[in-house]
Amino acid sequence: MASKFQNRLVGTIILVAIGVIVLPDVLDGKKTHYKEDIASIPIKPELGSDLETFEVLDPVDDSASLPEPPVEVVIDEPAPAKEEPVEAETLPVVVKEVPERNDYQESAWIIQLMALKNADNAHNLVKDLQKRGYQAHVKPEKTFTRVIIGPDVSKSKLERQVIELEKITGSKGRLLKFQPLNP
Repeated sequence: MASKFQNRLVGTIILVAIGVIVLPDVLDGKKTHYKEDIASIPIKPELGSDLETFEVLDPVDDSASLPEPPVEVVIDEPAPAKEEPVEAETLPVVVKEVPERNDYQESAWIIQLMALKNADNAHNLVKDLQKRGYQAHVKPEKTFTRVIIGPDVSKSKLERQVIELEKITGSKGRLLKFQPLNP
């Protein structure tokens, strides 16, 4: 004879099996989600009386002349009293050569903020400064990496940024002229 525990275990298994098999069908409802909502495309379109017919006309003769352009009317100009030929004055044109100047070396400024031995620290600092809106860059050297802000044309703007950067990083940067050929 089976023990009470075995009877309860078998009864529980039977109830769980019935729940797994029967409950989804009961709770499913009308099973509308199994239907496809796709309309089939007809193979050949049905021809009905809805179609319009157009009459093809014969070509028209293109030898007809175009109308003359309209006459231009000028207002607020007095009519010339006599028709005399007018000669155009010619003025001598003087071409003045301008010597090419390369003032680009003194036109921009940079802030040399700091030089770090660890390049990863320099890159992290540059990313942080770029998030804050600064135009920050790294310049790798042989044994260290420089952190540079700029270039910018406004020297006064960079002078204010030196003060702001000192508060952020704790390092006082130097304002230098930007040399684009030797950055």
